[in-house]
Amino acid sequence: MKKRTRLLIKHSLDRIVASLLLLLFFVPLLVLSIILAIYYKSNPFYCAERAGINGKLFKQYKFKSMYDVEDNEKNGDIDRVSPLGSFLRSWSIDELPQLINIVKGDISFIGPRPLTPEYIPLYSDREKKRLNVKPGLTGLAQVKGRNSLSWKEKFLFDIQYVEEMTLLLDLKICLQTVKIVLNREGVQQDEAITSERFNGHDT
Repeated sequence: MKKRTRLLIKHSLDRIVASLLLLLFFVPLLVLSIILAIYYKSNPFYCAERAGINGKLFKQYKFKSMYDVEDNEKNGDIDRVSPLGSFLRSWSIDELPQLINIVKGDISFIGPRPLTPEYIPLYSDREKKRLNVKPGLTGLAQVKGRNSLSWKEKFLFDIQYVEEMTLLLDLKICLQTVKIVLNREGVQQDEAITSERFNGHDT
């Protein structure tokens, strides 16, 4: 199958499946949004600018899992993550609003995870390959170790995915992701909630 045809099928399936999931879970997602709005007394969503295919910027949507900075005297991410937010993260429920990003065509179900655009100048020429495809809700790096991987290892898996991308590989990653989420694997590493900042491709 030609690459162009494969991508057309992949992106069409992305939007169809994401649309069906949004319709199926509309009520639970709406209820959770209301609960979070009451819990945080603010917007229940976290929106961040991310780099998509070819470095194109888009707004990534997630359910809010952290207190606002002014609501907490401590500055670390661990201190800012709320008990409810920790639960949402442990089951990857905070990622569900990204179904909207998939419907919009910003991301795919499977691909390199979208990162902040400020990292782009720090990529090596080879690492820039991860921008040749749409980012994903999950990817090869996530099923190979998630936050336990170094940035170098994550990028190696991202590049491997870009070079070997097939519908069969996507299916395997999807099934592995479901298993990881149900087993709650790799959510926290050494009690750190988020990955360390990327400071360059030699990191």
